[in-house]
Amino acid sequence: MKNANRRTFLSIQSNATARLANLPWWGIVILLAATFFVYTFTTNQLYQEVIKKLIVGIRLTLTVTIIAYIFAITIGLLTGLGQLSQNVIIRNTALLYVNVIRGIPIIVQIFYTAFVVVPAAIVAINLLGVRMASAGWLPTDNIFTALSIRDVNFITRGIIALAISYGAFSAEIFRAGIQSISSGQIEAGQALGLTAFQSLRLIILPQAIRVVLPPLGNDFIAMLKESSLVSVLGVNEITHLGKKYAAASFRFPETYNTLAFLYLSMTLILSMGVKAMEKKLKTN
Repeated sequence: MKNANRRTFLSIQSNATARLANLPWWGIVILLAATFFVYTFTTNQLYQEVIKKLIVGIRLTLTVTIIAYIFAITIGLLTGLGQLSQNVIIRNTALLYVNVIRGIPIIVQIFYTAFVVVPAAIVAINLLGVRMASAGWLPTDNIFTALSIRDVNFITRGIIALAISYGAFSAEIFRAGIQSISSGQIEAGQALGLTAFQSLRLIILPQAIRVVLPPLGNDFIAMLKESSLVSVLGVNEITHLGKKYAAASFRFPETYNTLAFLYLSMTLILSMGVKAMEKKLKTN
C-alpha cells in the first residue's frame, strides 16, 4: 500500500515538474518586463517624453520595411526562378548575385548602394538621356538628363539597399520552395498540355507559396530589425531619433530602454502573426 502511494506521489510530482518545465517561461519574463515598461511609461514623465520623441519614427520605420520588402520578394522570386533556369547566362547571373550579396555585411551594402550604386545608376540614366536626345527621340532637356543624384534622398537609397540585400535571401527561400515540389507535378502539367510557364503559374507556385510563406514572414521580421541600419544614412527612423535624443539629453538608459521596447513590441506582434499563419497553413 505504501509503495503504491509512493508511486502515485512520484507520478504526480513528475507530471507537475514536466508541466512546469514546459511552461513558456521566456514569454512570462517578457510579459513581466512589458508590464513594468508600460507602467513606467504611464507614470514616469521622463519616459513619456522619450517615447513621444521616438514614436514619430515608427511610421517611417514601417514604411521603409514594407516598401523594401515588397521589392525584396519581387527580386527574390525572379532570382529564385533564375537560379533554376536552363539558360546558362541567367542561372549564373542569379547565382552570382546571391553569392555576392550574401557574402557582404548589410551595413556595407547600405553604404555601397547609397554612395556608389545609386550615383552610378544616375550617371547611366543621364548618359541614356543624352544618347536618346542626340538620336532625336527626346528633347535635349528631358527627364533622364534632368535627373540629379540629389533627387534621390537617403530614405530611397536605404530602401534600395535593403531590397537588394534581402532579395538574395528571399531568392534562396523561393528556390528551396520551388524545388520542394515533386517533379511529378511538372510531368502531370506536361501531360495535360500545359506550357512550362503555365505549369509554373498554375501548379508549382501555388504549392510553393504555402511552403515559403513562414520563412518569408521571418525574413520580414528580420528586415524590420535591420531597418535600423539605415540610421547610418541619417534617416529619421526610431533608431536615429533615439541616438539624437540620447546625445542631446544624455538620458541613455531611458532612451535605449524605450527603443528596445518599441522594437521588441513590433517584432513580437509580427512573430505571433507568423506563428498563426504557420498554424493555419498546417491545418488547411
